[in-house]
Amino acid sequence: MNTEQMKAAMESMKGWLAHPQELGKSPAKIECAGSFEQNGMRYYIFKYKKGLLGKWLLGVCGGYEGEALGHCGHVFSLMEEFLQETAVEKAKELAEKAASLQRERTESVEKRKEHAGTFVCSVLLEKPEWDKEALLKELKEAWQIEDEPVGEESEKTEDEFSFVICHHNALISVGLMPAPIPHEEAKYHAPDNYMWQGASEAAKKHTAHLLVAVMGRGMPALEAGKIFVKTTVSCCKQPGVLAVYANEIVYQPEFYTEAARMVQEDDIPLLNLIWFGLYRRKTGVCGYTNGMVLLGFDEMEVIDSTAAPSEIRDFLINIAGYVIDENVILRDGETIGFSAEQKLPITKSMGVAVDGNSLKIKFPG
Repeated sequence: MNTEQMKAAMESMKGWLAHPQELGKSPAKIECAGSFEQNGMRYYIFKYKKGLLGKWLLGVCGGYEGEALGHCGHVFSLMEEFLQETAVEKAKELAEKAASLQRERTESVEKRKEHAGTFVCSVLLEKPEWDKEALLKELKEAWQIEDEPVGEESEKTEDEFSFVICHHNALISVGLMPAPIPHEEAKYHAPDNYMWQGASEAAKKHTAHLLVAVMGRGMPALEAGKIFVKTTVSCCKQPGVLAVYANEIVYQPEFYTEAARMVQEDDIPLLNLIWFGLYRRKTGVCGYTNGMVLLGFDEMEVIDSTAAPSEIRDFLINIAGYVIDENVILRDGETIGFSAEQKLPITKSMGVAVDGNSLKIKFPG
């Protein structure tokens, strides 16, 4: 057994179990209970306990190719009791289930890419209160966004907790949700914002949120995205705003508002629409985008780079800006660069930090 690979698999299993929609915390105890080969890849079987006195439960992580420390994303558990005599058989079933779920997520991502131009976020509030009329006034005065009803939409219903307006054929919806974001999702993702130490505290404090949604309905996805950013920025002026939760990241309201100044110059509000994530592994520094798919493009990743985190982030920002501005479709097997000499290989495969397929760009070359 590859000890380093097994340890990496255990960390992945623990991370999966810690998600709010699973255990919501790391297991009290976890041990590797074996491994098996399936579809040319290695999988590791784990037994874990929710609490020290609880039963052993079954989990699986894989698949690993050769000696690689990165797996293909098949991490899963149904939290069924671990039984030694059936562990391998049940673990193989879990691996197949994980593969099936992964295919479903990939299909979902592809559908979102095909129907680009729909955006959703939450503006986290300290109290379940808002000033609906003030928000509508802000939209009109700051961005010239107001209701332009046509046909059946002139009969839209709304109440004190929400409104729906039509602007340039885009449908804009804002509603007050008098409860935190479900499943503690914002709390879980808050630590991923390496640019704001207060993200976790803001996520913990919120008791309600404004749910913001924009549907482009046929308009260019980028134009719908700009309307979405304008609407969200206007929501940030409401009393008691703690943060913006978008792209699975908790943004500082001041940062989000400042980044949106690009819209005033009729430029791309890149830092509002796309999150440029960074993380470190034993094998190098990695970066990824989250939000490109909503504009109709593949997400991008840099895996195990020797470059500094700031270089990787700047590189992804430049590439994303180029792709969106020039409407460029990058393809598997091509190269990209910012000079005649620079030719960075592009590979399209299952995402490491993102759902579905992503474009892996080797940086530096």
